[in-house]
Amino acid sequence: MSIVRDALSGLLILGGSGLSFTAAIAIVRFPDSLTRMHAATKPQIVGLVLVLFGAAIDLYGRGNIWLLALVGMFTLLTAPVIAHLLGRTAYREQRHRDGLLRVNELGNALDGPELP
Repeated sequence: MSIVRDALSGLLILGGSGLSFTAAIAIVRFPDSLTRMHAATKPQIVGLVLVLFGAAIDLYGRGNIWLLALVGMFTLLTAPVIAHLLGRTAYREQRHRDGLLRVNELGNALDGPELP
């Protein structure tokens, strides 16, 4: 039974580290902030969760699994907020490629209220 658990743990850790590695390469290679933001959040978080699951399977019964769950929950809660703030900042500073946004939902919302 230990061999199966070790193999599953190893596969999860390798898969998660592979996703995190591809996210790191994408952050370096993508041309603008909005596409880098996608690479920094989606595969990076899934990769981290896979690594944490693999580590939790490997550490089962040792009492440190709650700490891994805490790290995973904290990351899952803060990553969307960070991505949202990064996207708004990139939009304000116009750090995106022209023609990338098909619908401009923010429009003049960031300029403040219109005075009569």
